[in-house]
Amino acid sequence: MPQKLTEGSISRSLIRFSLPFLVSNFIQILYGLVDLYIIGRYCNSAVITAVSVGSQVMHLVTVVITSLLMGTTVMISHGIGANDSQKIKKNIGNSTTFFTIFSVALCIIMLLFNNTLLKLLSVPEESFKEAKIYLVICFLGIPFITMCNLLSAILRGLGDSKTPMYFVAIACVINIVLDFLFIGILKLSAMGAALGTVIAQSISVFLGLLIIRRKKLNLNLSKSDFFLEPFTLKKNFSVGIPIAFQDGIVQISFIIITKIANGRGIEMAAAVGIVEKIISIMFLIPSSMLSSISTFCAQNAGANLHKRAKKALALGILITSISGIIISLLTQISPESLIAIFTNESKVQQFGGQYLRSYVTDCIFAGIHFCFSGYFAAYQKSLLCFIHNIASVVLARIPISEIATILYPQNLFPMGMAAPLGSILSDVICIVFFIIFFRKISKTDKIILQNE
Repeated sequence: MPQKLTEGSISRSLIRFSLPFLVSNFIQILYGLVDLYIIGRYCNSAVITAVSVGSQVMHLVTVVITSLLMGTTVMISHGIGANDSQKIKKNIGNSTTFFTIFSVALCIIMLLFNNTLLKLLSVPEESFKEAKIYLVICFLGIPFITMCNLLSAILRGLGDSKTPMYFVAIACVINIVLDFLFIGILKLSAMGAALGTVIAQSISVFLGLLIIRRKKLNLNLSKSDFFLEPFTLKKNFSVGIPIAFQDGIVQISFIIITKIANGRGIEMAAAVGIVEKIISIMFLIPSSMLSSISTFCAQNAGANLHKRAKKALALGILITSISGIIISLLTQISPESLIAIFTNESKVQQFGGQYLRSYVTDCIFAGIHFCFSGYFAAYQKSLLCFIHNIASVVLARIPISEIATILYPQNLFPMGMAAPLGSILSDVICIVFFIIFFRKISKTDKIILQNE
């Protein structure tokens, strides 16, 4: 049965709902880290760089898919809050049809442009072949990645954040076992990492479908719900497309930064790749809070409980800020030791420590605009998310990385400052948007959602 987030204690409801998100995100990152750990133990820097670059490309693909699906989650949550079963069914059916077609098309496009993409990223010659093999296999798995995220988006929109956690847990266990088999025993290098990921995702989808069949959701979907309806898709995409552009551009900025690092030598490229993986686990709480707040606030927006939604936003910002300060301070003690988990090469450890020491401070500031993004998405104002992220990327992240590379060619610490400075800019813009566009909500606690 759908879970109502419009009643009871805000802190208890938000934290309880966000914990499965946190665990799911941790597990997803875990098997990415396991890939890197095993690659680092059995392979050289060239393979580490290949898997790091390939992982970033696949992370971009996954982020775009999950961002588009945010529209599905938000609109289903609006339906739950407004007790509109027809709206819920139409969104589930239309999303299933559209994303099935979309995933196959995306798979074909990415395969066609694989070589071009790797050349644009300036992948070192030593890593090119391994990166190409890795991406071909991962691109073939895009339909499975999409279906797994679609099932999760639907269930989260219905207020169920636990079942998607089980999907991810299943995939993680399978992936770890296959990594040791393919990379450690069979010595398949990057190919083994890709095979483990794709096989794990595909098994997770089939097991996920079996789990859902056993759940009694009482949705009574009909064939007509699966016919594409322009109005339903438009409402979904009004939320999903701006978020997809926003998150896509942020990930592209990370890839551009990786490209910059690739031009600085194989050790620096490997160091940046490892740090990006470590940072992803440090961003678990902000990422989980973004998804939780979008669903929580969407249900309350649908029920016209706007004061409750704003309190959830404030609580989310408090939680992410405190956790960010703690993580940043702890990491300063010995960032090199974290890099050493993934590689024995001293140069990579040195450069990685420099980069992580400055980059990790982003944990303090990023959570603020993550929470605002979830709140804006819940109110179908995703364009605001797009604007603040574009400004951050264009005015801070990329130019600061370029300048730091020129001025400090043998030190990655200055380049790591690009991320926190970009987040500070995003935070300022989000606060201004909140004051300007939501002042009426603060005063009257009333809003009429467009075309509802």
